[in-house]
Amino acid sequence: MTNSVPRLGIIGGSGLYQMDGIQNVETIHLSTPFGDPSDGIICGDLNGMKCAFLPRHGVGHRYTPSEVNYRANIWALKSLGVHAILSISAVGSLRERIEPGHLVCPTQFIDRTRNRPSTFFSDGIVGHVQFGHPIEECLREIVLNVARESTSVVHDGGCYVCIEGPAFSTLAESHLYRSWGGDVVGMTNVPEAKLAREAEIAYATLALSTDYDCWRDGHDEVSVEAVLKIVRQNVAVAQDVIRGVASQLAELGTFDWPAHHALGEGGAIMTDPALISQDVRTRLLPIIGKYL
Repeated sequence: MTNSVPRLGIIGGSGLYQMDGIQNVETIHLSTPFGDPSDGIICGDLNGMKCAFLPRHGVGHRYTPSEVNYRANIWALKSLGVHAILSISAVGSLRERIEPGHLVCPTQFIDRTRNRPSTFFSDGIVGHVQFGHPIEECLREIVLNVARESTSVVHDGGCYVCIEGPAFSTLAESHLYRSWGGDVVGMTNVPEAKLAREAEIAYATLALSTDYDCWRDGHDEVSVEAVLKIVRQNVAVAQDVIRGVASQLAELGTFDWPAHHALGEGGAIMTDPALISQDVRTRLLPIIGKYL
């Protein structure tokens, strides 16, 4: 590992880091108190920014959305000094206006997952972070403005419904999510975003619409083949957005946003420090160390 710390984390498909312009590339394999991350973390320099790329499902897409070790992924990125995470995610559209191939920069989540550990705080420590606005708006604005420079149509805002998967929605579920105000549906951003907030990492999503889920009359039900076709067509667009975001953050030099104080603001950690065991302190050192 180099002496310089990567500060921008990118979580998405394994093809995202296979782009021109990355220098000083190295793969870092970490073990965490929560198990192993999805795969080795590809670190390198991109447009003046130290970056860390993590293939969410592992290289070769080996893990279902429910099998992804989200806690290990976020803990590993935090331990590497990542301050901001850009999540690249394929989603189904729940709105006519969001066509396959369009990009969405959502502002909200609805959590429909059931079987995923969703917090670092357990086993003798309790923490309650504010999550009313789950996306770091300062980072989202950068992603949005960069995405608008691409050739794709970009939608500002929206609600991402995160389902358990790996099966796609039923027709009834698709209509239900629409009635709730959902704009896109996916399987990966929760608890990823929650854990990033607990780790005081700014988090934003660039969602790639691949299909109309199953609600739209006259549109075929979503298929893996159709999803992959759209994803392959837009890899270059996603890479361009990553490059642009890296450039913008490099120009900022330092960034200090509300998400970076999620535990300190309002005293999110409820447990008396005297009662927090050494094991818990060691396990959560990258996350709560500065508060203890």
